Amino acid sequence: MRFNRQSGITLIELMVAVAIVGILGAIALPAYRDYVTRGRIPQATNNLSTLRVQLEQYFQDNRTYVGACANNTVAPLPASDDFVYTCPTLTATTFIAQAAGRGTMSDFTYRINESNARSTTAAPSGWGTTPADCWITKKGGC
Repeated sequence: MRFNRQSGITLIELMVAVAIVGILGAIALPAYRDYVTRGRIPQATNNLSTLRVQLEQYFQDNRTYVGACANNTVAPLPASDDFVYTCPTLTATTFIAQAAGRGTMSDFTYRINESNARSTTAAPSGWGTTPADCWITKKGGC
């Protein structure tokens, strides 16, 4: 006697494959999201460091920080899709430059001052506490 053998996969095999793909996706998606976020943070920290140097040059030229952080100066505010840059404090001898996130980066806020003191004033939960002396660039802290 001859038996007809059917080829293909069963419904149970298909369901197992779908379950495995679902589990892998549930693990990979948050890791990928954090990876993308970590890739956007250097944009803010690099721009703040550059702005600090430009503000120091402005101070050397004018002997004050007042009037900096404006277009047509040596210290214009950077443009970015992920961060909004401001100078909330500009006095004759001190400044604070800030990068506040927007969009998917809205939970992050970084600052730097004339003494090169760096701080993270806002970060999402799970990225560590907001220490007074560093920029949080990865989960778990500085």
